Amino acid sequence: MALKSLLLISTLFWGTAFTLDEPKVISWKTLTDVSFEKKWNQEEGMFILIPKFGTSVTPLKDKQVQITGYMIPIDIETSYYVLSANPYASCFFCGGAGPESVMSIKFKGPVKRFDTDDRVTLSGKLTLNKDNLEELNYILSEATLVE
Repeated sequence: MALKSLLLISTLFWGTAFTLDEPKVISWKTLTDVSFEKKWNQEEGMFILIPKFGTSVTPLKDKQVQITGYMIPIDIETSYYVLSANPYASCFFCGGAGPESVMSIKFKGPVKRFDTDDRVTLSGKLTLNKDNLEELNYILSEATLVE
């Protein structure tokens, strides 16, 4: 109740409420609001798919979010993991889903080792990537495990 009172007082006094840095809980369904346009990439010498993020995804750019998914270890030595909407057997890398169903994870600090298909909830800053071909379209940086 005290927090609600503080927010009400701040709204009346300053005209805006203070916001807590709570991450917005998102679903993989939200992240499907993306379309892809095929464009020729001269440097790569091939067509690539450029994402166009939709109206429900664009406001999430550089915001703190929380999402649940399945871990896919890519390089355990460097703690490089991908979070997937689906277990490994039906994930994007196996051809069972689209690129909107995975995101690169950049952890804030050292992390425990995760096994394939560990179901976890992570929190971090969401980056919408359409330019770096070396990365996935979604990147969760400064990621931490929500316990």
